[in-house]
Amino acid sequence: MNRINKKLNENKKLLSIYFTAGYPNLDDTVSIIQNLEKSGVDMIEIGLPFSDPLADGPTIQASSTQALINGMTTEALFKQLKDIRKTVNIPLIIMGYFNPILQYGVEAFCKKCSETGIDGLIIPDLPVNVYNEQYKPIFEKYDLINVFLITPQTSIERIHFIDSISNGFIYMVSSASVTGSSSGFGEEQINYFKRIANMNLKNPQIIGFGISDHNSFTQATTYAKGAIIGSAFIKHLSNNGVKDTADFPNAILNQLT
Repeated sequence: MNRINKKLNENKKLLSIYFTAGYPNLDDTVSIIQNLEKSGVDMIEIGLPFSDPLADGPTIQASSTQALINGMTTEALFKQLKDIRKTVNIPLIIMGYFNPILQYGVEAFCKKCSETGIDGLIIPDLPVNVYNEQYKPIFEKYDLINVFLITPQTSIERIHFIDSISNGFIYMVSSASVTGSSSGFGEEQINYFKRIANMNLKNPQIIGFGISDHNSFTQATTYAKGAIIGSAFIKHLSNNGVKDTADFPNAILNQLT
């Protein structure tokens, strides 16, 4: 069983942390992953930086720009992660845009992910229909879970279609905005969370965008299996450096116990 599915089967709410590979420094990637696992994080999304992001807010955009300046590339990331499964057991997901994957070669990229120990991919700009018609067999061949995003504007029909071709979790974007643009949730977002929860989809949902602290994590996980924190953790790295990586998730998880 894929590590993502095993984690989703655990009887707990899940904390997933996103960070940009190669930030703050090029060689920080592995240390950040190891420190996050030790702090009790359930899953990690490793951001593959791209020069023209669509969904990333200013914090993640800035980290991606710096990572690219530092020299991060697709090949560099795979080299950094080649021995990651000797020390890390939790699910690892690469989140990035389709252009670098297409340039690398979709099957070659998936094969490398499998060899490296990556469990899944999140590719916000890969259309669901294109994935289903062209790439689904490749992902399945290498036991990679492809995670799709839904928003408050996603139609019921499309949500059901995404659910039907998914085999992990659905990334539930909390609002029609970019990452890091808000913190906490209003009545409209809570109603959206309730609406999706009441659909009884076969895949659990994990909520992202707008989660930055204990309170917003608790709000999100009241209605979903877990929550993803990205921009707030990038800010923590910017302010505190890699040596204090674990302080951020510890502050959330310790308040939950």
